[in-house]
Amino acid sequence: MPALLPTRRDLLKMAAAMPALTLPATMSRAALGGPATSNPVFFNFTLGQAKLTVISDGFFKAPVSGLGVNADPAEVQAFLKRHFLPADETYSHTNHLYIELGDARVLVDIGSGNRFFPTAGRLLENFEAAGIDPYAITHVVITHAHPDHVWGIRDDFDEAILPDAAYFIGGNEYDYWMQDGLASNVPAEMQQFVVGAQNSLNVDGADWGLVAHEQEIAPGIRVIDTPGHTPGHMSIVIESDGQQLIALGDAMSHAYTNFAKPDWYNGFDMDGAQTVATRKRLLDMAATDGMAVLGYHFPFPGVGQVMRDGDAYRFVPALWEFR
Repeated sequence: MPALLPTRRDLLKMAAAMPALTLPATMSRAALGGPATSNPVFFNFTLGQAKLTVISDGFFKAPVSGLGVNADPAEVQAFLKRHFLPADETYSHTNHLYIELGDARVLVDIGSGNRFFPTAGRLLENFEAAGIDPYAITHVVITHAHPDHVWGIRDDFDEAILPDAAYFIGGNEYDYWMQDGLASNVPAEMQQFVVGAQNSLNVDGADWGLVAHEQEIAPGIRVIDTPGHTPGHMSIVIESDGQQLIALGDAMSHAYTNFAKPDWYNGFDMDGAQTVATRKRLLDMAATDGMAVLGYHFPFPGVGQVMRDGDAYRFVPALWEFR
């Protein structure tokens, strides 16, 4: 089946399907513009014996009407204003984790390629900027099959861009997207996502390993079930020398609302109640056990700690260290 690729207008229409918000004419914050020259696109750090690199695939924007869809829109707007965030659209980074631990070279998610927003799909060129050979990757783990996480798996000839890597995805996630007739049984705005997911999962050159909760991908690297955003969403836990980090995928997608307002869910969360339950479990686990987290859509590089703040939480960004 040929790929039916959504236009940017299609994607924004989907995000804007939530009730429109009345936006203030002015904002009480300094209007910081984009850089005059390019910013760094990778970030290195260590976790025990693991060498970790966050590599950007770019960014994209979406209407804020998709944030906190179960909350009062006025409360969402007030929250954004208090946190000096734009009141009209979100700015989502795409933070990929590259793990070097033992003999394993593991990439978490593979980006969107040239099939999503024109501001994304930069993963391979940013690997080069980081001085890393992407063709040395031994494992690719997909958190879930949304466009910005898996559509980049195919080259222009519909073949896997990393043919020598072993590919892994949650069994529940694979089974959901590969259902016969799924595209006919979802809302019209989701049909392109289904077709894109199926084309990606059917790509030539990728033999899928279907994984389950607590299954090890390589020594020190395992997956855990974190459903809600999609039915079979998984996150990745890296552990070395007693230190742990969770690559959250989209189990948590906003570095401010998800922590301060854990009961809010977003328009792209397929099961809002399950998303909230999963998020609360992750927040408690990370705060209790001192686990670092990496948010795929958090402000780059998206790495930090979870701090309790009364009945809620705060994201504390990791210190960016130079050498």
